[in-house]
Amino acid sequence: MRTSFEVADIFRVAGPAYRASHAGHLSLGQLKVMTAIENCRTAALGSHVEACDDCGHWRIAYNSCRNRHCPKCQGAAARTWLAEREADLLPVGYFHVVFTLPAEVADIAYQNKAVVYDLLFRAASDTMLTIAADRRHPGARIGITAVLHTWGSAMMHHPHVHMIVPGGGIAPSGRRWISSRPAFLLPVRVLGKLFRRLFRTRLLALFDTGRLGFFAAMAGMAESKVFLRHLAPARQQRWVVYAKPPFAGPQAVLAYLARYTHRVAISNRRLIAFGDAGVTIRYKDYRRDGADRQQVMTLASEKFIRRFLVHVLPRGFHSVRQ
Repeated sequence: MRTSFEVADIFRVAGPAYRASHAGHLSLGQLKVMTAIENCRTAALGSHVEACDDCGHWRIAYNSCRNRHCPKCQGAAARTWLAEREADLLPVGYFHVVFTLPAEVADIAYQNKAVVYDLLFRAASDTMLTIAADRRHPGARIGITAVLHTWGSAMMHHPHVHMIVPGGGIAPSGRRWISSRPAFLLPVRVLGKLFRRLFRTRLLALFDTGRLGFFAAMAGMAESKVFLRHLAPARQQRWVVYAKPPFAGPQAVLAYLARYTHRVAISNRRLIAFGDAGVTIRYKDYRRDGADRQQVMTLASEKFIRRFLVHVLPRGFHSVRQ
């Protein structure tokens, strides 16, 4: 059921107070996102005339902001992207693989989005390419479409990469196709161990070369001993790599991509109520099963805006990669 309000309405009503109370603590990118969403499809961005060639009916429509974080603009962007990708799909089964960062690393990513998110992409893709090329597995060069999400259903910071991977790849000779098993792509425990090693090694290199910054409550992590102590639990724990069953044909792949490639932290469809009590939203609690998974929570307007802005990506950062 469509709600009578949108994220833009929340920003228009509660945004001025949020800007004032967080003056000096919001990035230029976050401020631009707020303004773009507030002004999207309003007179502030101007308008254009839409006319029907058949009946001659015309109307004035307000312009979209086209910001990639805007819930209203991403539908059209996703449709355009999908139309361009449809021809790239192969007539083979496709798998869905997810690489997730542990909480200790997510804390570091929170203050170092550009370099750590980029590292997440590279470590995950190198892991897939390395294991897939191993002759004990398919022994092939595979293709990958990867999408970064930085949120969980409740809008908390939860960086992870979704991958769509064909069930097979090109042989080292480049002359034939090697298929994976119908319901099995690569062993997730092997993927998890290599992903952990590659990511930790490269993260430590970023720290050693001074490419990580720490501020406020995390300022102490600029000291090597504190940084290594913070990362210590992630050294032993299992890093989550999850491979879902293969999709049921190319159309299912496209349907998945349509939902995931241009998704933002929360869609307008998940908003239930907005008033003095705050913002009420629907979310999924993945610790529960069945009907109990669907939950409802109410956040203070300030907390809702803060959670939304956590997921504003650095300027120029590509969240979909192939």
